[in-house]
Amino acid sequence: MSVINDYKVGMTVYGKISGIKPYGAFVSFEDGVNGLIHISEISNGFVRNISNYVQIGDYCMLKVIDVDTQTKQLRLSFKALEQNTRKYQKRVKFEGMPDNVKGFGSISDKLDDWIKDFNKNEKKNGENMLKLDLNYAKLDKDIFSYQEKVNEAHKWLHEKSGKGSDYVGWVEWPNNYDKEEFDRILSLSEKLKGKYDVLLVCGIGGSYLGARAALEMIRGLYPEKGPEVIFVGNTFSNTYISQVLKHIEGKDVVLNVISKSGTTTETALAFRIFKQYIEKRYGKEEARERIIATTDKNKGTLKALADKEGYEEFVVPDDIGGRYSVFTAVGLLPLALAGVDIKELMEGSKLAYNDLATSKLEDNAAYRYAVARRILNDQGYKSEMFVSYHLQLTMVGEWWKQLFGESEGKDGNGLLPTSVCYSTDLHSLGQFVQDGNKCLYETLFLIDNMPEDIIFPNDDENLDGMNYLSGKNVSWVNKMAQEGTLSAHSEEGGVPNIIINLKDNSAKAFGYMIYFFFKACGMTCYLLDINPFNQPGVEVYKKKMFKLLGKE
Repeated sequence: MSVINDYKVGMTVYGKISGIKPYGAFVSFEDGVNGLIHISEISNGFVRNISNYVQIGDYCMLKVIDVDTQTKQLRLSFKALEQNTRKYQKRVKFEGMPDNVKGFGSISDKLDDWIKDFNKNEKKNGENMLKLDLNYAKLDKDIFSYQEKVNEAHKWLHEKSGKGSDYVGWVEWPNNYDKEEFDRILSLSEKLKGKYDVLLVCGIGGSYLGARAALEMIRGLYPEKGPEVIFVGNTFSNTYISQVLKHIEGKDVVLNVISKSGTTTETALAFRIFKQYIEKRYGKEEARERIIATTDKNKGTLKALADKEGYEEFVVPDDIGGRYSVFTAVGLLPLALAGVDIKELMEGSKLAYNDLATSKLEDNAAYRYAVARRILNDQGYKSEMFVSYHLQLTMVGEWWKQLFGESEGKDGNGLLPTSVCYSTDLHSLGQFVQDGNKCLYETLFLIDNMPEDIIFPNDDENLDGMNYLSGKNVSWVNKMAQEGTLSAHSEEGGVPNIIINLKDNSAKAFGYMIYFFFKACGMTCYLLDINPFNQPGVEVYKKKMFKLLGKE
């Protein structure tokens, strides 16, 4: 007799969420039976997003409301349960489990396993830092069909056996980062505190994008505390460099130059200009105290110059490429000098390391994101649009674009990474996304708890007709814009949407986020059989440029 016949309407069962779609959640049981919780059976209230109630991998108690012996599937319900037993998930009260629960054997047989699973997941997800929602992704393949490929690529990352394996030092960095150098960064930031109004960060690409993304996300665009931070060495724009020189006149300055080789042209050009400015203003002796070099440990032109001049030096690790380097001295030093809590940042990356150390797709949101990207690539989408709803996240999008563009754009493959900030860019690109060529999908990067909210005021005359928003938080208005745009683009526009929710904009959350994207990027590239860690195409323009500049 089929196992499905053991299930009866009205029975209480205990199963694992194995998949989520906009219309419902799939549940699997140890005996091979599967079930569906339709969205209408989640709650008595209106349910817009099932992922707000359950996540893949959750263990839940449910009521059987129908048994289909032909399809061998159960129809299940949350709301049919009594309130006190409705959802156990990872916080299940084991002593209260009813004796007639079916699906995983007797309670006595499974209690130890449940407790172990409970403890493991509580430790793993205790901070609930990041959530991935694929309900609107419109994937035409099952993510879990990629599990074998993911297992192999996971080994390549963690065992250093894949393409570009010389540059996977970032994988274990949250555990084995240089603690002595980290303490030196903290000591130097304390030593220099109060001695500068402006911090100049001189670098390009991965040598500045991560730090700038972190600063703007964490501090905002107009921070009340900390020095002004200006990024130079990332452009040949004569106007920009000239205006920065004028802007810092009369202000106390500290300069952090970041370059592994010291020969990156944009950075080397700016460094000479600002080095001479500082030396002229403070004299050679004090300039040594105000210039800090982050470069190769043993070789390179910047290393040689720093040794000769006596600058304090920090290291760009040999086995971590620039776009993966924000949680090394490359990013940590300017962040510490700007007043960011870098201890929290590293705690966040360690938390992400723990959460994402498994190859199991059901437990690894970064890998599920990577697989979703691969599936959408195969579905013919040519571009991924990174969408934020706060101006201070614009540089996170710029950092993300470098990470994925430089890692994935090889061998005629990869998605074109683009970024926008809504609702601002809805007034420039919204029409194209809604009705234009279906060449792209959106990845919404949302932060759940942003600080500094304000309330929209009432106006007695209401000449602008805006009193319908009186008394509402502006954050609520922004949220309604998010939900309305998601509905329009996904439903009427047919544009797939991946949603990533980050807990807040803290340094810890930033540390978690970067490691999440590192893991996702490495996995995506390996799934495409691409080396995630080189950038051969970048060298082509440099050769052409050097020839025109007359460099030997």
